[in-house]
Amino acid sequence: MSETAAREQLMVQAAKLYYDLDQTQADIADRLGVTRWQVGRLLREARDIGIVRIEIVPHAPRRPDLESALQRRLGLRDAIVVPGDQDAVARAAAGYLAGLKPRPPLIGVSWGRSMAAMAQALPPRWNDGAEIVMLNGSTTIRAASARANTVAERLAETAGGTATILPVPAIVGAPATRSVLEQDPVIGAILARAAAAPVACFGLGAIDGSVLVESGYLDQAAIAALKRAGAVGDILGRFVDGDGQIVDAALDARTIGLDPALLRDKPVVIGISAGPAKHAILRACTRAGYVNVVVTDEGSARHLLEETS
Repeated sequence: MSETAAREQLMVQAAKLYYDLDQTQADIADRLGVTRWQVGRLLREARDIGIVRIEIVPHAPRRPDLESALQRRLGLRDAIVVPGDQDAVARAAAGYLAGLKPRPPLIGVSWGRSMAAMAQALPPRWNDGAEIVMLNGSTTIRAASARANTVAERLAETAGGTATILPVPAIVGAPATRSVLEQDPVIGAILARAAAAPVACFGLGAIDGSVLVESGYLDQAAIAALKRAGAVGDILGRFVDGDGQIVDAALDARTIGLDPALLRDKPVVIGISAGPAKHAILRACTRAGYVNVVVTDEGSARHLLEETS
C-alpha cells in the first residue's frame, strides 16, 4: 500500500470514529497510536480532500450554500437566504432578530412594508424589556399601508418592551427646519439613542414604488429626478447611488434620521431586501458597508453574487 493510500485509510478510520461513533479526539489518538494534534490534522485533511463532507440541512427552508458564499464574498457578519417572496424574507428576518444572543436591550428600526411584515411575524416575548427606537422620522403626511408608529409599537409590544418614536417627519420642507428640530433636546435625545443602538434593522427601499411616495413626502417627478441623478433606492430615507453615495444633497439636508455612515460602527446591522426591484439598492448597501447582515431571497442572493464576482 502506498504512503498516500495508507494516510487516506487513516483519515477514514479517524473520521468514522469521530463523526459516526462519537469518539473524542483523545480517544481516537489512543486507538490509532497517534497524538491528538495528528488526529485534528487528519480530520481537517479528510474534509479538505472530500473524504468527509459536511452538509448543513436546516429544518426551515434556507440556502446555507448561498449564505456562506455571500459571507465569504462580501465579508458579511451573517446572511440568511430563503426561497419565497417578501413575506418569507420578513419571517426569516423576524426569526433572526428574535434569535440574537445575547439579547440586545436597545434596537434601532426603520419603517416600511418589509418592517411591517417582519413585525407581524415576531413571536411573543422575543426580547423581554427591549427598547425599540426609530432610526428615522416617523410622521407621515398621508396614511400609508405601513405606518411608522405601528411598526415600532408592534415590535415593542411583542418584545414586552417599549417603543421610542421619533415624532418628526421623515422629510421636512427646509434644511433650517431640520436643524431646529435636531437641536430640540427631546428630538436630540432620541437621535442619540438611535446612534447608540448596537443593533439596527431596516428594510432597503427600492427607487420604484417607494414608500416615501405613498406616505406623501415625494411625488413621481421627484423620483424621476432622483433616478436621473443616479439613485437606485433609499436607506433610512436617504437616496443613494450604486456605490451607496448620497445623490441629492439638497434633499438629504431636509431628511431627518440617522446618518447611514454611522451604521458602519454598529456591531449588527440587518438589511432586509426581497425581489428584483431591490437588487440595486442591496448591492449598493453591501458595497458601502451599511449592512453586515443580509436577509434576502434566493434570486436576490444569486444576483448579488453574480454582480460582485
